[in-house]
Amino acid sequence: MDSFEAVVAAILERRGYWTQTSVKVDLTKAEKRAIGRHSSPRWELDVVAYRGASNELLVLECKSFLDSPGVQCSTFAGKNPKDAKRYKLFFDATLRRVVLRRLQKQFVEKGFCAKKPRVTLGLAAGRVKGDEAWLGQRFASKGWSFWGPTKIRAELEALCRSGYENSIATVVAKILLRKSKVAP
Repeated sequence: MDSFEAVVAAILERRGYWTQTSVKVDLTKAEKRAIGRHSSPRWELDVVAYRGASNELLVLECKSFLDSPGVQCSTFAGKNPKDAKRYKLFFDATLRRVVLRRLQKQFVEKGFCAKKPRVTLGLAAGRVKGDEAWLGQRFASKGWSFWGPTKIRAELEALCRSGYENSIATVVAKILLRKSKVAP
């Protein structure tokens, strides 16, 4: 499991979701043909979160990019089509529709969620190159969820203020973000 995915999953769990990371979506042969990938292995989603109260499935693709320039806003502005290959679910409507529909069916059949869950696609980015607010608005206009560095930091600060939880994300947040109470 990717460490950044684990952090995102811990944040979602605190918000009332149950989570699975590295979820494999079992596409049928017909679905593979529909997406133009006849010999494709099972599609893998970084984090899938479910909240029973709202019957919502949230699918988050995670890109930490902590030691790189980050998710480039220019890609989602249509100015960097070569880079769009990293974000197939966001740029290929047929792929997105097929994979998310199969995920929904798979989770209902396995009893992981109630019938007809609302499915939302999103991106969690540890770093962004460009205007993070613009990227958030762009995602919202598409009906997608965007978790940029500002939101992720705010969620980690909330983990820091929460009670003790035995998760790496919570422990690290408490160590790094808690103000020292040791007197000089």
